Amino acid sequence: MASVAIEGVSKRFGDTTVLQPTSLSIADGEFVVIVGPSGCGKSTLLRLIAGLEEASGGTILIGGRDVTNVPPAERGLAMVFQSYALYPHLSVAENIGFPLKIAGRPKAEIARRVAAVAATLDLGGLLDRRPRALSGGQRQRVSIARAVVRDPQVLLLDEPLSNLDAALRVRMRHEFARLHQSLGCTMIYVTHDQLEAMTLANRIVVMAHGHVEQVGAPMDLYYRPATLAVARAIGSPGINLLPGEIVAADGAGATVRLAGGATQAVAAQVPREAIGRSVTLGIRPEHLTPSPDGPFAGLIELFERLGPLSFAHLGTGSGEPIVAQLPGDRQATLGEPLRMGAASSDVLLFDGDGRAFARPTP
Repeated sequence: MASVAIEGVSKRFGDTTVLQPTSLSIADGEFVVIVGPSGCGKSTLLRLIAGLEEASGGTILIGGRDVTNVPPAERGLAMVFQSYALYPHLSVAENIGFPLKIAGRPKAEIARRVAAVAATLDLGGLLDRRPRALSGGQRQRVSIARAVVRDPQVLLLDEPLSNLDAALRVRMRHEFARLHQSLGCTMIYVTHDQLEAMTLANRIVVMAHGHVEQVGAPMDLYYRPATLAVARAIGSPGINLLPGEIVAADGAGATVRLAGGATQAVAAQVPREAIGRSVTLGIRPEHLTPSPDGPFAGLIELFERLGPLSFAHLGTGSGEPIVAQLPGDRQATLGEPLRMGAASSDVLLFDGDGRAFARPTP
């Protein structure tokens, strides 16, 4: 196990900067998930930690040791990729033990460690099979076993579930959580799927446009996003974001006029000089409640039933759709009008640069 420290690390390809100077500290044994849209720099950051890309600037330390210019094989880490990259002519046992064979470990040690890792990942009955005889989930578990059989200090995972169907993704999320508990090693996991991030992470790193937007515990980022990019990245269904204008503010709260003319109170520290400025109002689907005079209204264009919960997708006159969470037994018809309200404390407010206004001090 080892900590990872990234100090001012950047990456350029020619004149294009794909990762701006970035600093991040990951504690020994922590499970950190890096999330963000395609092209935000998350996989580049992981490849820099792995040594598969050369940093344009900054320092990378693993376990306190500067590995910025150290070859990948000497960094004490392992990596799991999107593709399983298994050798088709080798058995499961031979695939798992291949790194130990290359390292020249004795056959008895290889057999012992392969058996131990296979037991951890429920692969004991598959050791004699070839990869073509395995399901997608089994192949991914073999690739994970091959990575951890070397007892790496840090395990890096680059979107390892992206090639699996929905049911297998759920199963494998459980496998990763269990694996982290059993191994206790430092794990850095890259994904664009915020459900994986919320499920697995001790801390989430949200990236956008080549830099880190915010780092924090999953629920801290969910309820207190620092920027619009973080608010968009966390939550399923996604947060409702509506344009508005500040029409009143006193430092402890504000009133925002929406595109249709309705107003919504917001508990936020908004200075009086912000009156008249354009802002973005954010409200989670579960914070909307039926209200005859609520400011959020529209016609139901889609109604999703998901067991105990339902989600109504409302078309609005302003063109910005609204998603509201409703009880699972709620009856609805397409085209039905629905009006919703929200408590001021549940509403988020972002300025013209996409930064969240602070909450009032308790």
